[in-house]
Amino acid sequence: MAVSRLCAVSVDLDEIPNYFAIHGLAMPTGSSAHAVYDVALDRLEAFSRRVNAPLTLFTIGADLERAESARRLRELALAGHEVANHTLDHRYDLTRLPREEMKRQVERGAEVIEAATGQRPVGFRAPGYTVTDALFEVLEEAGVAYASSVFPCPPYYLAKAARLAKMRLLGQTSRSILDAPSVLRAPTRPYRVGRPYWKKGRGVLELPIQVTRGPRLPFIGTTLTVAGSTTARWLTRLVVGEPLVNLELHGMDVLDMDDGLRALRGHQPDVTVPHGEKLATLGAVVESLREAGYAFVRLKDAAQAFMGAGSA
Repeated sequence: MAVSRLCAVSVDLDEIPNYFAIHGLAMPTGSSAHAVYDVALDRLEAFSRRVNAPLTLFTIGADLERAESARRLRELALAGHEVANHTLDHRYDLTRLPREEMKRQVERGAEVIEAATGQRPVGFRAPGYTVTDALFEVLEEAGVAYASSVFPCPPYYLAKAARLAKMRLLGQTSRSILDAPSVLRAPTRPYRVGRPYWKKGRGVLELPIQVTRGPRLPFIGTTLTVAGSTTARWLTRLVVGEPLVNLELHGMDVLDMDDGLRALRGHQPDVTVPHGEKLATLGAVVESLREAGYAFVRLKDAAQAFMGAGSA
């Protein structure tokens, strides 16, 4: 596959307890705790069929201990969607763990996904987009074909820093951590990582999370669905022309308060947007990109194209 204009739609399948952990809330109970696998995946599959775009599903290995979740993921893998590795336990502090535990989180996550789907994942995404040189070394040793974790987005970085600082002032605890600001120096287009990882080199192929040209605004599901269709189309114009549009979503991007998530109101702004409006906005984005000549592929197909052509 030649590199021309490619778009990959990926989804981080962070289950609902992860959001409660970010905001320092007591863990949810009941059916809402599994809303990503039980509700969001059905909506995402229907969306994928409607817009004719395959999905890349970044999966947390521990979530597959639940038989229903493993079965649903296997069905999607058999339908042709890519299943990739989002670690074993989605530890937000992955990069602060001892190297052996970091390695276990990566390798065991891949093993659990393979056992559930029958397919070995080739891609990896770090929890919270947080990476280090040590993590990229672990990925290379584990034989990961590509990573998609680097998010060189100043507005996102500043918003996250402000949120965590506010929580500390209020005496609240979040499991999320802030990446080093050096991530903002990383390329915005696919590249092989060097040392340090924000420079080009000969390491693992990195497919960065999408930002716009110019101010490097976040071009991700949460931003787009909160912005609405009109603003989302405007943001889309700021990425048209990129060789790869790496559109990253979360399962939360197709859920709302009526899915048992009212406890997140006031903490997670996107949960107040009805899921139908969210899907309409995402559909408008895909339509705009297709009109601009983008072909929709899985991330592993995009990675193969860039490996064959040389990274940007």
